[in-house]
Order: sequence, then C-alpha cells, then structure tokens
Amino acid sequence: MEKFIRDLPKAELHLHIEGTLEPEMMFELAQRNNIDLPYKSVSEVRDAYNFTDLQSFLDIYYQGSEVLQKEQDFYDLTWAYLEKAASQNVRHTEIFFDPQCHTSRGIAFETVYQGIYQALQDGQTKLGISSNLILSFLRDLSAEEAFATLEQALPYKDTIPAVGLDSAEQGNPPSKFKEVFDRAQAEGFLTVAHAGEEGPPEYIWEAINLLKVSRIDHGVRSMEDPELLDYLVDKQIPLTVCPLSNVELKVFDSMAKHNLKKLLNLGICATVNSDDPSYFGGYIAENYQAAQSALDLTKQELYQLAKNSFQASFLSPESKHKLIAELDDYCRIADLAKA
Repeated sequence: MEKFIRDLPKAELHLHIEGTLEPEMMFELAQRNNIDLPYKSVSEVRDAYNFTDLQSFLDIYYQGSEVLQKEQDFYDLTWAYLEKAASQNVRHTEIFFDPQCHTSRGIAFETVYQGIYQALQDGQTKLGISSNLILSFLRDLSAEEAFATLEQALPYKDTIPAVGLDSAEQGNPPSKFKEVFDRAQAEGFLTVAHAGEEGPPEYIWEAINLLKVSRIDHGVRSMEDPELLDYLVDKQIPLTVCPLSNVELKVFDSMAKHNLKKLLNLGICATVNSDDPSYFGGYIAENYQAAQSALDLTKQELYQLAKNSFQASFLSPESKHKLIAELDDYCRIADLAKA
C-alpha cells in the first residue's frame, strides 16, 4: 500500500511554500543571511513543534520565515519542495505563498515572487511537475493591507491565477475581505479561502457566497451543517483536506476520528494535501498513508481522492483529462479504475 500511494499520480492543492521550510534549511539560510535563531540545533527546532492550536503553530511559522531574505532563498525553498513532490509522484501542484509575512520585514514583493516562480518554471522543465501560484492574504491583518498586497501583485497577475485567504481563522471571517476579493475577481483572479478548520461552518458559507470561491481549503467542519454538505455535493465545490495538519492542530483528537472518509463517501470532492509538511510530520504521501491506515481507505477510495485532486485543480480541461488518463492507466494494473 505504501508503494501504491507513493507512486499514485496526484495533485497537491493545499501547500504553503513557507511551511516546507525544514529545520536543516532554516539553519542553512540563517547562516547564509547572518540571522540568529532562538534554537541551538535541528532537534531543538523539532522539539518546539508541539502545537496546541493554529495560533501556536503560526507563531513558529512566522519566526522561521524570517530566514528567507533573498531571491535565491525563495528559489531554494521552492526547489526543495518540488524535488520532494517529484519523489512522491505529484504531477501538479498549486502553491500558496504569503507575501505579507515578507514585505512586512522589508523584503520586496518581487524578490519573493521571482524566487518562487523561477523554481516552479524549472520544476516544469526539469521535473515534469506543472504548477500554479496562489497569493494568500493574511486574514489576521487588515483588509487595507490586503488591498496593498493585491496592488503589488497586479503586474504579475498573468502568472498568479488565484488569490486565497489564510492564517488565524478565529475572529477573522471571510466577510472581512469581501471588497478585496471583489477587486481581485474584477482583475481576473480566481478565489479560494481557508474556512471551516477552526472556524465554524458559517465561515464556509461566507467564503462561498461572499468571496465566490472555487474551492474551500480545509472545510472539515462542514460536517456540522447538513444543508452545507448537500450544497457542497450538489455544486461539487472541492475541499482541500490536510489530515496530518488537522490532527497536529487538534481539530481532531486522532487520525482515526478524522472525517475524510465520511466526506468522500458522501460524494464531496475531497482531496488530500500536506498544508505545512515540515511542521506537521509529512508530505503528501505521508498524509495519504496516515489517512489510509487509520481510516482503512481502500485503493478505490485512494484512486478517487487522487482523481478529485486533478478535477479540483485550476488546470485546463485538456490537462486534467491527460493526468486523469495517466491515473487510470496506473490504477488499471490493479483493476481499480472504474469505466
């Protein structure tokens, strides 16, 4: 099963590039940029990854991001993720980046963007991984600050197909950013939003009705609202679920209590993703494996999750068809793909 999951063609749609910063690279970049870290060793950093909720994670996440200073740093960070993704047969990835946590430190938007984007271009030519870039607004900052970041992104909008909303969910409903998202859509951006991780189902409704999102990031608390579940099934609005992250941040007490299998079996377009893999104990294959083991997912269900990931992507219909055909070919060997 482990080999089947690793080699399964798949897309990753919920991945924060800053959340792929492994402790080893954190120390390497700190030394490169003459930054003093509050940790003495890699093991001390990992020992700090004992989160009680989303905010306790974000505190360390933003602290780690401070070692990212130059375009080469952002390139190296992104390239390291792409190499890992390639080893787990990720065929397409849609990557979040948080420019506000860098521009607030005096790092130019262009520096962040160019480093990440160039690595993604090289990932296509050298590793065969297609990609899209999603600009995320930090919801615990003001809408005015989000507007300013949107303005900075406009010169690059041809290569940034979507905007999103992440960071501390509690007390920061999607409605806070309605005007920002209205402007983004007017400029041609697609929209996504984190909702229903720690926040209530009402936040998911707001993301759908006010922000006009194409998909919901997380969305696991939709299970609390039967009407919402019916709507998600009817409209096939995808959920980008992150199992290990949900357990590490105490959204669920254990993987065995995660609702991924229930969501999938209801007919929701659920997908599996790694969120911030260096902090939560695994990349996409480890998320698939942990969910499969704890929830007794069948190979047919794993196939459906992978198929959903391509269907939920921002790829062209032609590219989706090609990747799903590749998935079908892979699974047909085990007589899994349905006609």
